[in-house]
Amino acid sequence: MKLRIRGNSIRIRVSKSELAEIEESGSAQDMVRFSPRSTLRYRVDVKPGGRAEVEFDGAQLRIAVPNEHVARWLDPDQVSIEAEQDDGDGGVLKILIEKDFACLAPRSSEDDSDLFDNPLQTETPPDSGPKA
Repeated sequence: MKLRIRGNSIRIRVSKSELAEIEESGSAQDMVRFSPRSTLRYRVDVKPGGRAEVEFDGAQLRIAVPNEHVARWLDPDQVSIEAEQDDGDGGVLKILIEKDFACLAPRSSEDDSDLFDNPLQTETPPDSGPKA
C-alpha cells in the first residue's frame, strides 16, 4: 500500500494482491519503520455498515470502509472510494482509497507487476513502418 498525507487529506493506494486481501480477509496493512522504537502502521479494514471513518492512535492509522463500498470497488471499472469525515474542529478530513495503477513511464525504483493496468496505457505501439 502507498500512503499519502497532504493537508487535511489521506490517500491510500492498493495493489491487486492487497485488494484481494481486503476482499478475502477484510483487512490489509503496511507500515513505515522510522527507527527500532518508532513505527507507523496503516491499514484498511472492512466494517459492516455506516460511513467510512479514520482513526489514528499515534502509532496506527486505520481507515474503516463499509462493506457495500468495498463490494462496489471490486468492480473493475470502479477506481476509488471517496469519503469525508468531520474533524471535530469545524474542518473536514478527505479520504481517498484507490487502486494503484502502473506508471505510464517505466521507473527503475518501482515494481509495477502487482499494480492494476493503467487505463491510459495503449495496448500496442503504433506500427513504425515496414520491417526489413
